[in-house]
Amino acid sequence: MQISATPFGITDWTLVESTEHVGETGSASWRTKTFNGIRVRMVEYSPGYKANHWCRKGHILLCVEGELLTELDDGRSFVLKPGMSYQVADNAEAHRSSTNGGAKLFIVD
Repeated sequence: MQISATPFGITDWTLVESTEHVGETGSASWRTKTFNGIRVRMVEYSPGYKANHWCRKGHILLCVEGELLTELDDGRSFVLKPGMSYQVADNAEAHRSSTNGGAKLFIVD
């Protein structure tokens, strides 16, 4: 990723309109901004959320609140707690997320 032609700016995420995305169970609320092709999101998963698909998009993801379980299609799984992050490349390990008690994430992709 190269960030270019993007002037300094501040984002107040509370002012960014949210969109709802239904999971296999629960839902996700996304607040999304795009900066020259780089998507940046503040995502909140409801308690009991489970993704309805295996994702192959690359991300850098930071857990801000709650606890997130991320499964890889090879059977491995990882738990992220506040202050923990993961990174994965496009078309690398397919992954999906779930949470029992809800989670808030900051994602760049």
